[in-house]
Amino acid sequence: GISISGVGHQLPMSGQLAYAISFLGLDSTTTPSPSPSATPSPTPSPTPSPSASPSSTPSPSPSPTAGSGPCRVSATVNAWNNGLTESLTITNTGSSAVNGWSLAFTLPGGQTITNGWNATYSPTSGQVTAKNVSYNGSLAPGASTEIGFQATHTGNAGKPTAFTLNGVTCSVA
Repeated sequence: GISISGVGHQLPMSGQLAYAISFLGLDSTTTPSPSPSATPSPTPSPTPSPSASPSSTPSPSPSPTAGSGPCRVSATVNAWNNGLTESLTITNTGSSAVNGWSLAFTLPGGQTITNGWNATYSPTSGQVTAKNVSYNGSLAPGASTEIGFQATHTGNAGKPTAFTLNGVTCSVA
């Protein structure tokens, strides 16, 4: 509890609430302190901006290494008993934008897609084609998009092979 000298223990007493609010610093006298702390925050924001510029320079360097085509695909599989999920990251390693894409690949035998996201998949086994959806159809140079699917398998939970983007062979990361 709070004890105020010279005041009995009978509550409420006249002026006791105002004294407690002032004592705890809950009155309006603390408003000037937030304004000085607001001044330092604009200073750090320009500092991160220049560090963002150098990080954009490495993106052109992967372009020349993609000798098999203007695209790169990386695949991650998470498998269990007779099912799996797969994430595919498609990166435009070319020098021009891709507007509207179609990624073809071959699923390992025994795999059948049951559900997909960020693309439409047809057919669901064998030689599959994933087509962009409305919100991810444009890939600027250096840009990536991630698509994925859930599938069943009969023992082979391997990654797809033979990726082509709009008919052009992609490198595999």
